[in-house]
Amino acid sequence: MLENPRSPRVRAVAKLTKRSARQETGLFLLEGPQAAREALAYRPDTLVEVFATPGAIERHPELAANAEKAGVAVVSASEAVLEAMADTVTPQGIVAVARQSPSSLRDIFAAGPRLVAICEEVRDPGNLGTIIRAADAAGADAVVLTGRTVDPYNPKVVRSTTGSLFHLPIVLGVELDAAVARAHEAGLRVVAADVKGEEFLDHRATLAEPTAWLFGNEARGLADEALAQADLALRLPIYGAAESLNLATAASVCLYETAFAQRAG
Repeated sequence: MLENPRSPRVRAVAKLTKRSARQETGLFLLEGPQAAREALAYRPDTLVEVFATPGAIERHPELAANAEKAGVAVVSASEAVLEAMADTVTPQGIVAVARQSPSSLRDIFAAGPRLVAICEEVRDPGNLGTIIRAADAAGADAVVLTGRTVDPYNPKVVRSTTGSLFHLPIVLGVELDAAVARAHEAGLRVVAADVKGEEFLDHRATLAEPTAWLFGNEARGLADEALAQADLALRLPIYGAAESLNLATAASVCLYETAFAQRAG
């Protein structure tokens, strides 16, 4: 059993909480049984190894069995080792290492998508993770992240997706103009979510057509240059006294409204 929290092997895994180590190795961390379970179910080819306490293996025997079927090593480790590896205080006895597997901009738009989320300068890990999760739930075909958006393999983003990171293609590090150009070539209307946009309800019917939603920074929204690239900008109505909606909440509404419109009838 792996018991020394200061061993080189443990330190190498722990370094994956840092972006520089993730960029250098092409690996990232998964924490908890749910993340490992989703990776094994949808992208077992990305898993490198799983570290688990004896208690966690006893509580989740199916996880160890599925890892064995996929040819992924399950390493028994102490609680102290798991705590040293993880970004969270309580990783629930399981930490895994996986390979990053981003998709290409060309491939996702060549597949004829009808609903795509484009994130421009989304910096909060929790917001990005929730947007990816909402896009997955709404049946989106892909999520595109520009180079100014937070790393989707940041442990906080990975946790916030609750496994959706493995369910749909994620493109990262692209320029916004390239993403918009590809969307237009594929026949999608680019719709920006912005407080300066037109009334959402006035354009609800247009969402039945192939749509790429453009979401901006939490504090500043979309820059004028980014807004100028969209075909249409819409704002969600505020019926109560709230000053505004959280970005991830607004994105969830926009994505689901589009999913409803595209599935109506």
